[in-house]
Amino acid sequence: MKSLLLEEYGKFAIADLPRPEPGEQEVLVRVAACGICGSDVHGYDGSSGRRIPPLVMGHEAAGVIFSVGTGVTAYKPGDRVTFDSTVYCGQCVYCRRGEMNLCDRRQVIGVSCGEYRRNGAFAEFIAVPERILYRLPSKMSFPEAAMLEATSVAIHAVKVSGVKKGDTTLVVGAGMIGLLTMQALRAAGVARVMIADIDETRLTLGELLGADEALRGTGEEIAKAVLERTGGVGADAVFDAVGRAKTVAESIDSVRKGGTVTLIGNIEPEVSLPLQKVVSRQIRIQGTAASAGEYPQAIELISSGRIQVRALITAVAPLEEGPSWFERLHAQEPNLMKVVLSPNEEAR
Repeated sequence: MKSLLLEEYGKFAIADLPRPEPGEQEVLVRVAACGICGSDVHGYDGSSGRRIPPLVMGHEAAGVIFSVGTGVTAYKPGDRVTFDSTVYCGQCVYCRRGEMNLCDRRQVIGVSCGEYRRNGAFAEFIAVPERILYRLPSKMSFPEAAMLEATSVAIHAVKVSGVKKGDTTLVVGAGMIGLLTMQALRAAGVARVMIADIDETRLTLGELLGADEALRGTGEEIAKAVLERTGGVGADAVFDAVGRAKTVAESIDSVRKGGTVTLIGNIEPEVSLPLQKVVSRQIRIQGTAASAGEYPQAIELISSGRIQVRALITAVAPLEEGPSWFERLHAQEPNLMKVVLSPNEEAR
């Protein structure tokens, strides 16, 4: 099968690899569309440490079941599906609590980190366990379905934050996850959503997708603007969708006393916290890891139009164009949102 193989950091090859066979309780999916995640871009250059070559990356995918392994009962060839990016065991204490994203045996599709290697969906076929599958509505396109993983991440972040209807919120970072988080907050019924970024084009898109206010700037500029707009109080909840020391500090400065800062982005592996400010103002710092089965809600919100993803898709391109798109994404062109690769014809 045709695959986009990361041979070494910064170098791809279109490789002919053996087509996987579905094992017991697994299905073989013919991939129609797979999004390039920011984590894949950081894997491409080696900065994340979680994409050790050689590897087929890609975890934001959808397609059609090609064949099924023994013991598969709920799906059949021809079914249109997507799948969780997390392969969870279903048996550990966290899985039994419904926290599959915290599974003790958790593996992520398209990741190799030394502990395991699991090839992903930048390929014509991928074998995945039946338990991580979700059926797609007939009217949902495959490029839209490739956005479900990121949408479920945003929904999970809103869920764990504990926001309530009537809250004033701020999303730091108007990239794809930030814009999806902003829309998930609107869908959750919060009273007010502000979004902050340094790029005017992304902020304009944020306003078009439902943000009440778009704030251009960073650091102290944003915190000052939020305080001015909230009568000196601050936002009830802030979501950092970037994950840098500067944006974490910005988020803490923008939240009210007793408020919550939810950390979604994790570009920098370590950041310093202003501990006295967090403790004395009783600020809750909430981390969020992937999604915990929010796919059905993501499917419903995208299908109903309450979360819009088409505007976030920059291009749908053949798999062979992957290397050039990775180079452009790595250059951090500000107007690029989501590029969806299509190993087969269904998504084009």
